[in-house]
Amino acid sequence: MAAAGAEEPERDSDGGGEELELTPAQLIRSLEQAWLNEKFAPELLESKPEIIECVVEQLDHMEANLKRAKGGDLKVSIHQMEIERIRYVLSSYLRCRLVKIEKFFPHVLEKEKSRAEGEPSILSPEEFAFAKEYMANTETYLKNVGLKHMPPNLQKVSLLKSVPKPNLDSFVFLRVLERQENILVEPEFDEQREYTIDLEEGSQHLIRYKVVAPLVASGAVQLI
Repeated sequence: MAAAGAEEPERDSDGGGEELELTPAQLIRSLEQAWLNEKFAPELLESKPEIIECVVEQLDHMEANLKRAKGGDLKVSIHQMEIERIRYVLSSYLRCRLVKIEKFFPHVLEKEKSRAEGEPSILSPEEFAFAKEYMANTETYLKNVGLKHMPPNLQKVSLLKSVPKPNLDSFVFLRVLERQENILVEPEFDEQREYTIDLEEGSQHLIRYKVVAPLVASGAVQLI
């Protein structure tokens, strides 16, 4: 993925040499979509390093253009505000991911460990290093503060069991970007049966997250 005008656009994964090029407006929309999905999803979503890299390059390009612009021009102030807005969205997106890593770190690392070959990673290399360090520091802290003072049979703790998992049964609001048919919905009560629904493009719904998690990952729906 590459922003229009970038010097070294990334090639597609099949090695065919085809370039996926986005306009600056499309790139920012992709960032905003990733930000909103990450903000409202109860679990850590797939990492988007290519979007982050392209947005940073685009911000550098915009700032370089501003330096060449004439001072006092109203357009300069407008572009500067847009740069600050994009930086806020980018920072908020990255902070949101770090908060989830800290909150669910053993489950995040376990999911990454059990990831099948070829399956997209939910962590960037930097996030993976942060999660491992955070887990090591947590284990060291627990050992030094409490566990070493406990009887030998109580000096081990399973962080996977102790740290709560993301609540995939929580409800989320979403907007449908692509029409979907026959979405299986689990019953709310024992006396109910499973049923299917169609999601019309442009419609909005309140629904259990785990029902639409694959659609969020594919970009068919947008959390709002």
